[in-house]
Amino acid sequence: MAERYSSFTPGGTGWLLQRVTAAFLIVTLAFHFFLLHFVNHAYEVTFAGTTMRMENVGYMVTMILFLWAAAFHGVNGVYNALVNQGLSGTPKRIVLGILIVAGLALVAQGTYVALVMGGVLQ
Repeated sequence: MAERYSSFTPGGTGWLLQRVTAAFLIVTLAFHFFLLHFVNHAYEVTFAGTTMRMENVGYMVTMILFLWAAAFHGVNGVYNALVNQGLSGTPKRIVLGILIVAGLALVAQGTYVALVMGGVLQ
């Protein structure tokens, strides 16, 4: 029988955060799709409408948390998938650094855009 291998330590912080962000993403993605694809159809979504939605603090915070959770979940998932495929040593550290920088850049830019669209920053 084949051995099961995972770079996640069962019960570890990375393992737990991957599952918590997955659960959060399922809920917020359902909310996002419902609001922007069923309540408002794609052709009705406009820049002005997005700005209006982002001015609601609850909506803006939810979308920022959605962005952060998605970035963490994606970066953590890609990194662990590569480790599971045998990535190790210096290439592992380089890939980790690139993924962290890319994830932080994505979160910083997305948060900035959300805050500007919400009227918090100018």
